[in-house]
Amino acid sequence: MTQVRVANADNESAASDCHRISPWLNSAGKRAFDIGLAVLLLPLIAPVITIIWTLVRLDGGPGFHGQPRVGHGGRHFTFWKIRTMVVDADAVLSELVRSDPQIAREWHRYQKLARDPRITRIGGFLRKTSLDELPQIWNILKGEMSFVGPRPFMPSQQELYDSMPMSAVYYQMRPGVTGPWQISQRNEVSFQERVDYDRRYAASASLLTDLKIKAITTLVIVNATGK
Repeated sequence: MTQVRVANADNESAASDCHRISPWLNSAGKRAFDIGLAVLLLPLIAPVITIIWTLVRLDGGPGFHGQPRVGHGGRHFTFWKIRTMVVDADAVLSELVRSDPQIAREWHRYQKLARDPRITRIGGFLRKTSLDELPQIWNILKGEMSFVGPRPFMPSQQELYDSMPMSAVYYQMRPGVTGPWQISQRNEVSFQERVDYDRRYAASASLLTDLKIKAITTLVIVNATGK
């Protein structure tokens, strides 16, 4: 009986967290932290982005990849990355999912592919070091993203997110360049587990939490353990 009560208590706690959001997430302090850090980093990041962009352009495709994502308040914005995939990657993914049941199952479960055949040679390196994320400093300066928060989802995934109990919470947060699930196991967690990470972050976010996530993200970049 004790175990049943504990399990029920855990379920009730998780259910209450589904609609709980920390005041820090929409505070002037978090926005000031984002702007201040972005301004400090921009002179260091801009030359690196320029060099990487030039290298990526060598295959004849664009250096940047802009993709519509859903952000704060449900507004759509263009999410910027250094291109790490082949040209027409979305069409390639659609064909892979249609023709390969195993890939279709993996994409449905994780919304990512552990061994994505669309990733270019230089793209693999950029992903391991997370250097492909550098252009998102522009999204941060525009107020579309934060350094730390849930990853922004695509409009095609909106129905999936809207079906979850905590869907409203996603629209109350600015999406982040990094977040709690990115510093844990990345591709190794299921989509539902990623949502659970986001739920816990939304309920307990603070300046200290963001600083800790940023510090661990730096280690991921230095150790090249990204995916």
